[in-house]
Amino acid sequence: MNNSVIREFIHALPKTETHLHLEGALPWELLMEIDPVKFTENPYFHDESFRYESFEQFESILIDHALAFFKSADSYYEASKLIFEKQLAQNVRYTEISFHAGMIEFLKIPGEEILEAILSAVPDSLEVRVFLGISRNAYTEYLGPILEEALLKWDGLAGIDLHGLESIPMQEWTKPFWLHAGQCGKTLKAHAGEFGPSSNVAFSVFELGVRRIQHGVRAMDDPKLLQQLVDLGVAIDMCPISNYRLKVVDRLIDHPLKKFLDMGIRCTVSTDDPLSFGNDLEMEYDTCVRQMGCVPSDLRDIALNGFEVADIDSRMRRQLLNDVQVCFDHFFPKK
Repeated sequence: MNNSVIREFIHALPKTETHLHLEGALPWELLMEIDPVKFTENPYFHDESFRYESFEQFESILIDHALAFFKSADSYYEASKLIFEKQLAQNVRYTEISFHAGMIEFLKIPGEEILEAILSAVPDSLEVRVFLGISRNAYTEYLGPILEEALLKWDGLAGIDLHGLESIPMQEWTKPFWLHAGQCGKTLKAHAGEFGPSSNVAFSVFELGVRRIQHGVRAMDDPKLLQQLVDLGVAIDMCPISNYRLKVVDRLIDHPLKKFLDMGIRCTVSTDDPLSFGNDLEMEYDTCVRQMGCVPSDLRDIALNGFEVADIDSRMRRQLLNDVQVCFDHFFPKK
């Protein structure tokens, strides 16, 4: 397989990013601008050989760096603007990005102002849908009423995403809140099967009504569940580099993405938290080929899956699906 052709194909391929945390996507150059001494050009955790010892270590480093930059709604606008510019440079046509509800409480910024700042940074040539990331224990006295208001009154909020440590037991508020969000027309997501068992994926699908699983790696442990995911058309928004660097998988070749694609599960590929991993979407696609056994048609299918689950109208979907196939046929014509 010609590596240069693969790289050209990856760059040209219309792509989606459907699993991206805004605070975790903070461009490193913005940190360097505010303090070039503290935030050096190549932080140690961007090295390809670096792997986090625990989720807690990862979360601590991410939060420390995010809080050094995010101070206001304007800072969300500035970060979003550069994030979206970087995506356009990689021919990303559609993005789903979440911001963390906890930041509303940390920073005492109205969540609706953060949402408006992100949406105002969206360029004309990129479709963006914004999600509210909600930790498993986020329904506090302070945040609870804000979360309820978000479902009913925040114009432009596309959906919600269950975040945080899977070791935190599911709380009583979660199921009725997720079902209410669905009734309000929101897209439902949940982080499940990353560090937790396949049963967390099953709970998200069958109890919370989720059809968009974030990570979902441990679903590979339950063959019956895998077939149910196929039958229900559940999409798994996977992040291979994140999964390797966080030791969700021991080796990238052990990652189940290829197996899931071969089974007919709708998998997409995204970066998760580029601030923490020093990755971008083209690196993810390249890694799928170089280290995970994927072939060019798998990359095509990943891109097609992203547009199939995208929150866009049918005319745009048909056009983007066609663009993906035309790109593939150009680089890999039938003989």
